[in-house]
Amino acid sequence: MIDITDAIESVRTIMLELNRECIKKQGDFFVESPINFVTALIWFLKKYEGGKYCTLPHVIELSLVVYKELFTVLESESEIEVLINPFISAWRNEAYEQLEGQIASAKISLARLSSPQLYYVLSGNDFSLDINNPEDPKVVCLANNPQKSQVYGAVLSLYVNRINKLVNRKNPRKCSLIFDEFPTIYFNGIDNLIATARSNKVAVTLAVQDYSQLKKDYGREQAEVIMNIVGNIICGQVTGDTAKQLSECFGKINQQKESVSINSSDTSISRSMQLDYAIPASKIAGLSSGEFVGMVADDPTNKIELKTFHCQIQNDHEAISREENIYSEIPAARTVTQTEILMNYQRIKEDVKGLVEMIIIQQ
Repeated sequence: MIDITDAIESVRTIMLELNRECIKKQGDFFVESPINFVTALIWFLKKYEGGKYCTLPHVIELSLVVYKELFTVLESESEIEVLINPFISAWRNEAYEQLEGQIASAKISLARLSSPQLYYVLSGNDFSLDINNPEDPKVVCLANNPQKSQVYGAVLSLYVNRINKLVNRKNPRKCSLIFDEFPTIYFNGIDNLIATARSNKVAVTLAVQDYSQLKKDYGREQAEVIMNIVGNIICGQVTGDTAKQLSECFGKINQQKESVSINSSDTSISRSMQLDYAIPASKIAGLSSGEFVGMVADDPTNKIELKTFHCQIQNDHEAISREENIYSEIPAARTVTQTEILMNYQRIKEDVKGLVEMIIIQQ
């Protein structure tokens, strides 16, 4: 993180992912207060001793310190004075109910991330997230656990937010960001990434089961922005409003209509041209497995005449099956014992306890 605005964006990502209902209430007092509180904690740890304790587990443990000691510690860092002033003011004026309402929202949300296993992962420093660094390019694969998606989703959202900031810049290597089951994470600023990443040689791919899923998790306004800002659309079988919206997106074309009239003495055939949907919603709803419709974008140097398509992927299933049968398991990077995980968990608690005691003694 270069400055405090990076911390604010990271905290907003975590807090809104942990409480999705707050996405629609951004700007409210009891939504913004926890964000400011956790931002103050992160930036304090970032500035303290060169950021050696600036990890999410240390932030969670620091938030649990009693108010008198916590505010004494935070007051030692001048850059977060504006963020913590409302909390200190409420504490000194004995507005305890208001203070609890502001800070408890942050504590309750962060408490979901308090586990020895997550502490072990989040306190490591194995590699950097600048995946398109010309000097050190890398492939990073992050996977969620369907049984714990609400908890792990916040951590994944944080990683994705930081990767976005590091890769979306000038003069990097070409790279691709692929988000499968995109609505399961909250990505603050995805519309800005899509709009600006192409010029920085970053390809962004979002995989969504259905548009209604995007609206439920991101809100109608944000979902419409995401849907309308993308350049390439590839769609399999969907139904309902999603099929209708995509049909309208693909537009209309002139199509020849033919009608036949038969009576006792004559048969007449009339033909006419009229505008109709290029890909009707009924056709999108009836697509088979492996069959797709969509629209692609072009640029001035590479014009595409037929931008809308309806096609089927042709696979050699026997060859794919033979290849899958010879797959081998990915070797474990390291073996970690439960004892090591618990020792790390206790170490982080001791780090925060020692940090607080040291600053109070200095004060």
